[in-house]
Amino acid sequence: MKSPPLVAHIIYRLGIGGLENGLVNLINRTPHDRYRHAIICLKDATAFRERVAGDVPVYELHRSEGQDFGVYGRIYRLLRQLEPSIVHTRNLAALECQIPAWLARVPGRVHGEHGWDVFDPDGTNRKYQWLRRCVRPFVHRYIPLSRHLETYLREKIFVPEEKVTRICNGVDTSVFYPAPGGKSMISGCPFDSRENQVLIGTVGRMHGVKDQLTLVRAFMRLLERRPEFRATARLVLVGEGPLREEARQVLGEAALERFAWLPGERSDVADILRGLDIFVLPSRAEGISNTILEAMASGLPVIATEVGGNPELVVHGVTGLLVPKEDSDAMATAMEAYLDNTSMIAAHGAAGQKRVAESFSLDGMVSRYLALYDELLNRRH
Repeated sequence: MKSPPLVAHIIYRLGIGGLENGLVNLINRTPHDRYRHAIICLKDATAFRERVAGDVPVYELHRSEGQDFGVYGRIYRLLRQLEPSIVHTRNLAALECQIPAWLARVPGRVHGEHGWDVFDPDGTNRKYQWLRRCVRPFVHRYIPLSRHLETYLREKIFVPEEKVTRICNGVDTSVFYPAPGGKSMISGCPFDSRENQVLIGTVGRMHGVKDQLTLVRAFMRLLERRPEFRATARLVLVGEGPLREEARQVLGEAALERFAWLPGERSDVADILRGLDIFVLPSRAEGISNTILEAMASGLPVIATEVGGNPELVVHGVTGLLVPKEDSDAMATAMEAYLDNTSMIAAHGAAGQKRVAESFSLDGMVSRYLALYDELLNRRH
């Protein structure tokens, strides 16, 4: 019996993140008789690899920092060994791997754009635009996750319309859902929304482009404007990274540490979301945010910056509130609006949950990816 076609997914690193979460969901939901999968990490894989179901090989190439041109030779040899039917690279860090995939005569070559690089948060870097244009002839199909990224590919990289297929992320509603019977207590958290406390939180890597410091300043501004909210408002920042210590310092200088909880990286994100009241995404740039979708699926209203694909997810005034990036005053005003009208918290949360169920199902996302793989292989044959 002939084995199903193999898809080799090339990513920078297999760790906790929205891109990686989407990849694992795609692999785990693919019918075994449709496609096989392999994951190639330019750097390495963390314990996150344990979330991959089945016998999916994970290859770690341990790319050196800086220019490691030898990694492309290793990719070429590995692809010649694996003989995949499709290579699927993701984001700028893996884009150049399309060239060794072409040299290895891989029949179908796909590249996904999930969001901006940390060194190019708005896509204006000329060097990166030039690099994308140079690699463009080697890519059969691009998959941007948002309209914003699709427009960028067509207008800045000059990718023809017929080579672009937009596929939004999907969320697993069997994992992310509202707490039955009301909010649940978050393990290890000193705050509890069941005790008249309103937990305002975010989840994500704490580094530059995610901009949790703007959220911290917005929370401080909220308590400065409305001292009465000191009795109820609490801040939850989940994630690890350099901004975690900076956030601690800013809160400490304002003598507000007791109003915030920064537990670092956690593996129980779904349970944490079920214990929050309001979710905030303060990013300076985004593709299609998995955490926004997960928060909406968990029945939370979302305050998000009006960047990238966020406006495609958050319907302003219906499922949440959109604010300008790096604007702590506007973010504080949005939080204040919810605290002044707690019925709006429930209404926007319910509307967000409904929107996810109707438009961002995980099964729908997987079906679109597999249909694209089928189309590419049929054309190549």
